[in-house]
Amino acid sequence: MAFLRTILIILLVYYGLKILLRLFAPKILNYAVKKTESHFKQTFEGFDNSQTSNEEKMGDVIIDRKVSKKKDDSEKVGEYIDFEELD
Repeated sequence: MAFLRTILIILLVYYGLKILLRLFAPKILNYAVKKTESHFKQTFEGFDNSQTSNEEKMGDVIIDRKVSKKKDDSEKVGEYIDFEELD
């Protein structure tokens, strides 16, 4: 009898949570979406202003890269060996 009672309690809890979740899930998701939206607004608030304040015109291509030093022959480590297959 205790086994059946335990099974019945487990089923009641399962179906009760399932019904409650269907009732409150839209409200919980709506709250989470609003919080995430406000977080993103706060994070990227100054992003648009900083991009438009650049002096470059829209569409200009600017390449910033450092010129690497050429390695001298004295800086080479080892030499290349070409292996051939033997039959």
